[in-house]
Amino acid sequence: MKSIKSPDGDIIDCVHISQQAAFEHPSLKNHKIQMRPSYHPEGNNFESMKVSSQNHQTITQLWHSNGKCEKGTIPIRRTKKEDILRASSIKKYGKKSSLHTVAQPNSVDLDLINQSGHQHAIAYVEGEFYGAKATMNVWDPQIQQSNEFSLSQIWLLGGSFASDLNSIEAGWQVSPDLYGDNNTRFFTYWTSDAYQATGCYNLLCSGFVQINNEIALGASISPISKYHGSQYDISVLIWKDPEQGNWWMQFGKGNVLGYWPGSLFSYLSESASMIQWGGEVVNSASDGQHTTTQMGSGHFPEEGFGKSSYFRNVQIVDGSNSLRAPKDIDTFTEQPNCYDVQTGKNDGWGSYIYYGGPGRNANCPNKDIVMVC
Repeated sequence: MKSIKSPDGDIIDCVHISQQAAFEHPSLKNHKIQMRPSYHPEGNNFESMKVSSQNHQTITQLWHSNGKCEKGTIPIRRTKKEDILRASSIKKYGKKSSLHTVAQPNSVDLDLINQSGHQHAIAYVEGEFYGAKATMNVWDPQIQQSNEFSLSQIWLLGGSFASDLNSIEAGWQVSPDLYGDNNTRFFTYWTSDAYQATGCYNLLCSGFVQINNEIALGASISPISKYHGSQYDISVLIWKDPEQGNWWMQFGKGNVLGYWPGSLFSYLSESASMIQWGGEVVNSASDGQHTTTQMGSGHFPEEGFGKSSYFRNVQIVDGSNSLRAPKDIDTFTEQPNCYDVQTGKNDGWGSYIYYGGPGRNANCPNKDIVMVC
């Protein structure tokens, strides 16, 4: 319908909601768009959420300064030729590489960790869940080389850590290979077969149905938290609609973005069996040493507020479709001297997580030496 040039060089195309790529998915050929969730775990109806959100949004996307998409359209970050050329193949563009990208806290295979290069610092819970929520502060971690990335996100997982894994993911990331720069960007991901053939980042394949005309998946977000300075955070809520069976996502207060149809999944068509909150980096160790790519703020959890990266007001959606604090939170990190994680509780933040680290440092080993906490 129209195109908007963002200050960071992105082109945002305003596409009619019925023309989005989601409907190219085989299971969505005759899909009728659900324009609002039938249920919200925070107890607010859709319209009052939208009205009440106007004065609370502290983080925006850069493209907003040059225009907006009208109602009835959705903003889509345009894929450029150079974006695809950075990928190893067209087939792999916009996709995570393998199952190694998921933290497997119950089965630590040291050889697998060394081979995959993916490292995590997460908190997690196991059980039966119908959603998750958290507020995370936003940083711009330094990336050593372009084939590495750093992200902070929520994972909703179903199935085993094998070829049948289902995953829904959302958060922020810095990924030079995917986007061509080092900007911090809001992103989503999904897969129903352990990252093999299904799913992708953002709207780079069919699947996620967007209804919101204000937020572009994969677009830069601003402002960014500063070390020992102002902190800026985003809230992400993902929950299952008990009537329609779709998994909805909300960004901030009231920005309901859209949903992953339940038909995309096998295990997640019922519920999630594990929720993870935390960070992930790629450690390619190209020079035989651990990468200097940072996770979160690039500082360890013990430094605390204003210095470390956090998730606050961490919650799950339970079987009664209500938000509550999770019980029995565990933590996992492959190399705590490189990236670490801590949990806690207080009255203001409820359940919270501090996580992150600088990567290579005096105590962070080479890739061949793995420490597990």
